Amino acid sequence: MNIQSQIKPDILYFDEDIVVTNKPANRLSVPGRDPTLPSSMYTLTSDSFGELHVVHRLDCETSGIMVFARNKEALRNLSKQFHDRVTRKRYIAEVYGDPLKAAGTIEIPLICDWPFRPRQKVDYVYGKYACTLYRKIKPGYAGARLELTPVTGRSHQLRVHMRMLGHPILGDALYAHPAAKVQAPRLYLHASQLEFKHPTNGTLQRFECAAPF
Repeated sequence: MNIQSQIKPDILYFDEDIVVTNKPANRLSVPGRDPTLPSSMYTLTSDSFGELHVVHRLDCETSGIMVFARNKEALRNLSKQFHDRVTRKRYIAEVYGDPLKAAGTIEIPLICDWPFRPRQKVDYVYGKYACTLYRKIKPGYAGARLELTPVTGRSHQLRVHMRMLGHPILGDALYAHPAAKVQAPRLYLHASQLEFKHPTNGTLQRFECAAPF
């Protein structure tokens, strides 16, 4: 028996145009090259719903809300919303140490660290503009719990920006220093809220999913 085929995705909502899921940590958003890795969220969800189209992705290590389109018209509409930054995304993160400011804005340009991909690095000359808003929610067991709002959507943006703030995300194998890395069994980053307009009727869709840490 194929154990992966028995795993069912955590579905938050579905209709004729979209499927909204809660991706667990350490599962790819879309199929990767390594056949030994667990089935991706796309694969698991399409096994249940048939034809699907990828609108956006979460890092493998990040958990939280994803939306898939069930037809090409919905894909075009949702993709434009993400491109035009019409959508609203919120993340919850546990970071190492307690930021001095209760809230702030981080604007640091990023570029792929090509020899060490998929790592990203700061580059003030060739990097792409990246902006993150953060707000302290409460103390964490090793620092603080933050709400993170990515204004832009660069790869690994939240992870690099938190490191540059001096408060890396707990459990981050790529960007955290050893003391922060060992504080958590996984990357403590969760996509907790997603807002967008329904691709067919234009009504506001808002989904929330509590962080599992």
